[in-house]
Amino acid sequence: MKAMLRSVEQRAPKFLKRFADAKDGAAQMDEEAIKSAYRRWAPVYDTTFGWVASEGRKHAVEIINKSYGRVLEVGVGTGLSLPAYRRNLEIVGIDLSPEMLDKARERVVIDRLTNVTGLHEMDAADLKFQDGSFDTVVAMYVMTVVPDPEKVMRELSRVCRPGGEVLIVNHFSAEDGMRGWVERRMAPFADKLGWRPVFDVDRVLVCDDLQLLEKCGLRPLGLFTMMRFRKANEVKAAA
Repeated sequence: MKAMLRSVEQRAPKFLKRFADAKDGAAQMDEEAIKSAYRRWAPVYDTTFGWVASEGRKHAVEIINKSYGRVLEVGVGTGLSLPAYRRNLEIVGIDLSPEMLDKARERVVIDRLTNVTGLHEMDAADLKFQDGSFDTVVAMYVMTVVPDPEKVMRELSRVCRPGGEVLIVNHFSAEDGMRGWVERRMAPFADKLGWRPVFDVDRVLVCDDLQLLEKCGLRPLGLFTMMRFRKANEVKAAA
């Protein structure tokens, strides 16, 4: 394997070699870069990345459908997951991309999703909801996109009620092997891709009041991971 990697690296274009030591995502992800990237993605999202990410959405929604109450989907995108939620759940979605939200609203009307009570253009790092507003908060394929994932995680925890659950479906980068090699060389182009190829799991493990209940790799090829947290109740949080 090492010999193969050396051979590939020797043949790599010079402009990629400059980034051989990229460790943490390199290119800056800011709000305008994200909006620009997803403006390009919106017309074809459902049939490209939306298809690749379908297994993660299905897995997360199946778990959420066993719960009750209000659900916040952060990064709702074109609303691909909305028809899959049980109708006795109240669903609220937010996204930074107005183009994505337009498609999500069309889906709500066409599928008559009366349990979807709001779709808002909103920054995931500055949620305009009160503390403990939701029983379940889910962010699918979001954390590698946002400029400040740690801040977003704290916001997800804040708007989740004590005893509620936070679910994350995300790509986490490999440290070595061919996949790790490719991800590090893609890292400087994060702003063009619209997501960070290099992203460490520690960046979502920042909330003391969130207990990790479950972590599992998802198809295809374990490229994505589902993490399920429970928010501590008020007594534990105070302690």
